[in-house]
Amino acid sequence: MVEHTLCRPLALVSRPALRQLPKQRLFVCRTYVSTGQSQAASQPTLTWREYLAIRGSKHKWQIAVTVPCALLGFAGGAAYFGNLDTDPTKMIMGIDPFFFYGISTVACVGAGALIGPSVGTMLWRMSHRQNLAVIDAMDREFYQRIAKNRVDASLQSPTSPIPDYYGEKIGSIHQYRQWLRDQAKYRRKVLLAEE
Repeated sequence: MVEHTLCRPLALVSRPALRQLPKQRLFVCRTYVSTGQSQAASQPTLTWREYLAIRGSKHKWQIAVTVPCALLGFAGGAAYFGNLDTDPTKMIMGIDPFFFYGISTVACVGAGALIGPSVGTMLWRMSHRQNLAVIDAMDREFYQRIAKNRVDASLQSPTSPIPDYYGEKIGSIHQYRQWLRDQAKYRRKVLLAEE
């Protein structure tokens, strides 16, 4: 461990405060202790190509887990609603009970499909625990770049939506550059059409 002490003269901005102090010079000192190696050197870094490949694998995990979750939702909905005692003469909310139970089973499939990507992300994060700090830092930087370069949402219209507003389809450097070109093209089309 190396200890560094940095001192600098105390600078006061206001003259009345300067008159109240004694005529001697005042110094502010701070002591820093370092271990000899920087924090940046201790953490691995990723290139953009590696990061986008990791991002693609995360997306594949999400899709791969969504299908079984939807099937589990179907099996659970069918098991529950299929075993209910049904009186065909009594309506449920004005709908035939068989139709109502069928719609409810389809709703269970939808709930499973909605839960699937979250479960896939959780499993992916558990399997990539050693690199999470670096990946999360790259995620933040990537989404800051997306937010900075995308078209303002107030410029879109129902007939002409912004192409890939969240940058979800970006999987390579080439696709990122194409996304930038598409955003610039859309921005020019919308802004020049108003003039």
